[in-house]
Amino acid sequence: MVDLESGTETILGMNRDPQFGPLLLFGLGGIFVEVLEDNTVRVAPVSEPEAREMLDDIESAPLLRGARGRDPVDEDALVESVQRLSQLVTDFPAIVELDINPLVATPDGVQAVDLRLTLDQEKL
Repeated sequence: MVDLESGTETILGMNRDPQFGPLLLFGLGGIFVEVLEDNTVRVAPVSEPEAREMLDDIESAPLLRGARGRDPVDEDALVESVQRLSQLVTDFPAIVELDINPLVATPDGVQAVDLRLTLDQEKL
């Protein structure tokens, strides 16, 4: 069980575009994904500075940094998650879509609560 009260729900996802290849998405997750649409997208692979920039790009970045007396989340763990997903989808073209929502960020790291994955069977 993940303590959602002490964490911030984020989303980390990927969709393979026919023209650009793997596109990474990061943003506010959970039920807020479709309501607030606070996310950012980059073409994979992403460098560490690009992954950090993704965290900065969302309007709700202050939530990650400890707004309203909450402890800041482990941003290094989020950056590592973005980079690892970036490398995974770059290395495995059979991955068509992958969504981790929510990816709960806490001061102690991140935990994936739910994951959806779509594969291209012909590329396995």
